[in-house]
Parts: sequence; C-alpha cells; structure tokens
Amino acid sequence: MTDLTPTRATGEELMTAFAPRMGRRYANGRNTDHGPNAHKAVSILSPYIRRRLVLEADVVSVALSTHGPENSDKFVQELFWRGYFKGWLERRPQVWDSYLNGLDADLTTLDRDRRLRRDVDRAMAGQTGLEYFDAWTAELVDTGYLHNHARMWFASIWIFTLGLPWRLGADFFFRNLLDGDAASNTLGWRWVAGLHTRGKPYPADAQNIATFTAGRFTPRRSELAEVIQGLEATEPDGLPSALPLRSVMSPQPGRPTALLITDEDCRIEDFDLDALDIRTAATLVAGHLRSPLQVSDLVLQFEAGALADAAARAGVASVEMQANDPAGLARWAAEAGATQIVTPFVTRGPLRDWLDAAMPALVEQNITLCEWQRDWDGAIWPYATAGFFKVKKNIPRILEQVGLA
Repeated sequence: MTDLTPTRATGEELMTAFAPRMGRRYANGRNTDHGPNAHKAVSILSPYIRRRLVLEADVVSVALSTHGPENSDKFVQELFWRGYFKGWLERRPQVWDSYLNGLDADLTTLDRDRRLRRDVDRAMAGQTGLEYFDAWTAELVDTGYLHNHARMWFASIWIFTLGLPWRLGADFFFRNLLDGDAASNTLGWRWVAGLHTRGKPYPADAQNIATFTAGRFTPRRSELAEVIQGLEATEPDGLPSALPLRSVMSPQPGRPTALLITDEDCRIEDFDLDALDIRTAATLVAGHLRSPLQVSDLVLQFEAGALADAAARAGVASVEMQANDPAGLARWAAEAGATQIVTPFVTRGPLRDWLDAAMPALVEQNITLCEWQRDWDGAIWPYATAGFFKVKKNIPRILEQVGLA
C-alpha cells in the first residue's frame, strides 16, 4: 500500500502526486475498488484530512487550480462529505449519544448470546465464507483502509445479509480505520441502514460488486439479501430536530495558556501561537477512546506519529498525556499556572465526550477551555441541517466564503 507515514510532509506529497488525477480521471474511475495496494483511482488522503495534516481547503485549491471547477466537480464534492457529516452530527448530538448507548446494549447482548457472538466473531475474522466480504475484512484489519464502495457493500452485507447489529459493525470500522471519525463512520453506517436518509437503505448488489471490483469478485445473487426495507422501525420517533451549533470560547491573548494538541487537528502551526503566553503544552493520546474494545495498533501508531509531527512543527516543547482520568486535564494545566487551555475545535465524538467529562474539574480550577475554529467548518456547517444536497447546492457560495472562488 502507498506509504502512509503520519506526517504533514507525506500528506502533502500524496496530494501533489494525485493532483493530475483529481479531474475527469477521478470522476470516471472513483467507484472501482481495485483492491489492496492498487487504489490508484482514489487519493488515499483521508487519514491525513481526518487529522488535518492536510487541509480540505488546500486539496480543493489544488484540484481547482489543476483542473478547473467543472472537471474537478466530483472530486471537490467528495471533500465536502466529511464536513457535512461533522456539521450534521454537531447539530444532532443525540444521534451520537444514541449510538453509544446502543453499542453498550449490543455488547451486553453479545456477552450472553452465544450464537450472536459466534456470528460476529466469524465476520470480524473474515470467516463468513463470502469471499468478497472476507477479503474486505482482511484488507481493513491489515491496512486500516477500505475503498468507499467496499465500505458501503461491507456495511450492507453485515446488516442485511449476515443480520448483525449495525453498531457492532460501525464499531469494528471505527477501531480499524485510519481515517475513522465519529461523524463519517456513524452516519455512514446509518445511511446504509436507512436511518440517515430515512427509508432508503443501501443494498449490496451482486452485479454492482462484480462491475466495480473489475471482476475480482463475482457474487451470486442468491448469496445477498434482497433489501426491501431499512431499520427505520427501530427508531420510530425519527430523527431528532437540528439544534443550534454550540458556541465556542475563543482564546484570550496574553493569558497563561496550556496548549493541547490532539489528532482532531494536527496543523497547530496555522493558529496564532505567538499571541499566547504558553506555559505548557501536551499531545493528548486519545485513540483508545474510539471503542470499549481494543483499537487497532495501526490506528494508535498513526495517531502517535501524527501527534509527534504536529508538536515538532509547532515548535513547542510538549509532554505526552494519556486521555484517561478527565480530571487530569485540569491538574496538568493548573500545575503550570495556566488559566486557559487552548486547542483546535473538537467535534462530536469520543474526545469531545472526554473533554465534556473534564469540564467540572476545569470549572473548579477556574480554567477556561478555548477552541480555535476553522473557516472551512464555519462555512459548511450552517448548511448541514438535513441531507447533503443543501451543502452541495451551496458549494460555490462556500468556496467564495473561504477564498477559493
């Protein structure tokens, strides 16, 4: 597989190398999954974009300058999906909470249902007897990556053909994907299940798999469930209403500051560090928070490398902090005499939950949690209120707002 060293430099090299393929070649070839070590039609930038080692705006700028708006349209649209999902989940945090509660219930059921345990273990070990599904399982575990089309097929087969709880499948992805984030992963699985776009589940189709794996796999139609209805009956109340976006406390120049670097945003040097009186800095190791189960070593190693690279580029001496006891965050800052902790915006997900759990101790110590928010997110999220179409329709306006049009 392509060298995925977790540094900004490697990410930007991959972006530059893929630039000639961001136009019509991408539009024509993006749906075909050629398999491990052969993903030439897609950029493999997602682990870098997820941690903002490479910025969405920079990738869009390269695509537009290389191919123009019309020819790069499909590629640019794909870059907006991650921002859309993040904004959507920011407005509906209840959906994330529901996922966590449902996952806990599924894991409890797994402990007492021996047949379910057997079936889930076989699926996660790539021992279902479905050649294509088992191959995707192996690729996911061995490389930390799957083509987007394969992710959709996998999720559909997990839910409808194997009949397994969707949250256990989402957790399996989240524990293993290098580019896994709470919003894209949770909402992607919900979309396949017919819970995001209500009543429109995604069926894994035998002919579609054969066509878009370039004949590597040729499933029989009888092997795959006919998907007539999604799982919307499991959520009879429907989707919760969209809430206002949460307000953000901006960093205060000159205040004694504890700088917190997380893998939610590893481009810390983009922000005005010189305006801060930095008393201490830490890289927060939080990959283990993705799941109650064991997170892949590949994911944890990529996180560690990305954090080390971010700290080195920021030019600040830092310590490594484990995201264990949330109260430890306040102790770390207070010991350095800091009155504010500053970090790039942390979206809804396990790290946000951990920071929320740290708030009582921060309040007790009179320490303010401040966040930088990027213009890219601020431009997209107001449109992430329903389906993707609203974001898609406003892409020209968003690009103009962030200075790319």
